[in-house]
Amino acid sequence: MNFEQARFNMIEQQIRPWDVLDASVLQLLSVVKREDFAPTAHRGLAFADLEIPLSAPSELAMSLGQCMLAPRLEARLLQDAAVQPHETVLEIGTGSGYMAALLAHKARSVVTLEIDSALAVSARENLRKAGVQNVEVRQADGAALRAGDGMFDVIMLSGSVTMVPDALLALLNVGGRLCGIVGDEPVMRATIVTRSSTTALRSVQNWDIVAPRLHNFAEPSRFQF
Repeated sequence: MNFEQARFNMIEQQIRPWDVLDASVLQLLSVVKREDFAPTAHRGLAFADLEIPLSAPSELAMSLGQCMLAPRLEARLLQDAAVQPHETVLEIGTGSGYMAALLAHKARSVVTLEIDSALAVSARENLRKAGVQNVEVRQADGAALRAGDGMFDVIMLSGSVTMVPDALLALLNVGGRLCGIVGDEPVMRATIVTRSSTTALRSVQNWDIVAPRLHNFAEPSRFQF
């Protein structure tokens, strides 16, 4: 397989037409080798417009149905986050480590949380092989974060939630942004919440998409007869 041609086609046929026009993001996608973060069994699908299942030697990973998000979704979130070189980033949902690698090229440092220990180990190895040195992979439940767990300029949710927890928003510095997919099927929206002051938040929702759930975040109760 010609990976470079496949990478070019991914950028030009999937990502650029999806309103990802930031030259720095497009350049980054051509540099960070997505195929090196895909499971060996699915390496040939690294550039396809689909979610790639992540296999790991644990029952937890199988039950959670972990996956790499579609390339155009990751690229659009990365563009929306507008990470700057001086900023610190928190990612929830490490998966294979690919998004963490993209964020690392833009940020001063990245902390990324993965609930499954086997995937956390695999992501660390993927990042090491890619030469990424400013990412810390922690095996932790992002839904359990509380005030005092650090402050960040950008929080990236690599998966969807029904609503953004106040506990996460409390970890944003002034000027910081949280980016993620919010809502319930069939309607989810890409959401950016910006902390404009110590007491004020501003939220915008620019585009629709459906993405797999992050685990252990609160779900609304379902009325049943």
